[in-house]
Amino acid sequence: MSVRARISAGAAVFALSALALTGCGNSDDDSSKGATDGTSASASATSGSDSGAPTSKETGSGGSATAGKSGAPATGGTNGGTNGGGVTSACTTKNTRINFVQAAQHASQQAPAQGSIEVVNTSKSTCTIVGAVTLTAKDDQGKADPVETDNSKSGTDAVDVKPGGTAKASVAYTDLNFEGSQSAREVCAVQASTVEIALPKDVGRTVKVTKDSGAQGTFNVCGKDVQVSAFKAS
Repeated sequence: MSVRARISAGAAVFALSALALTGCGNSDDDSSKGATDGTSASASATSGSDSGAPTSKETGSGGSATAGKSGAPATGGTNGGTNGGGVTSACTTKNTRINFVQAAQHASQQAPAQGSIEVVNTSKSTCTIVGAVTLTAKDDQGKADPVETDNSKSGTDAVDVKPGGTAKASVAYTDLNFEGSQSAREVCAVQASTVEIALPKDVGRTVKVTKDSGAQGTFNVCGKDVQVSAFKAS
């Protein structure tokens, strides 16, 4: 083989080697480019996913609105219940019955006789007594001035009387004449078989005087000192 032929052969080998190296370089670049493209695609997908989720601000706003809505007090229902349950009607001639019971025992020089006024609620709802209740006793024969009194000094606080319930006040008075003779002790200026009783802001009504047994009684009053106590529900 001539020198020229050897040179040509060497040049060919060198050219092939260069081509091989060039091919390897392109392969590495393509792999790198593919990896980069894959990373970009992954990042884009992640970014797209993030952009679709609500932000912390949006989540917080939504949570607060839900909590506020579910936790809001039902003020309308509460007020309605309070207003509906807190109002009662006054005790009057229309929704009550009144009894006047004379004292079971006579007065003494140390203690008065004790009668009572009973107000019975005949309605189906609670009624209230608030204010002064007046008592007027007139002699059946009209021989003496009427005895008039009320419980304003004893107490006029509101008293609720339930349906079918009773409110009671005691009536202290003297039913004996200690200055007269023994035979005339039970003869007082005012002897009333009925009395007139008026509840607060109501008309007066005539009430029969009875004994504890329910039989007819007499409100026998000597003097003007008649005291009505405050009412109490029983």
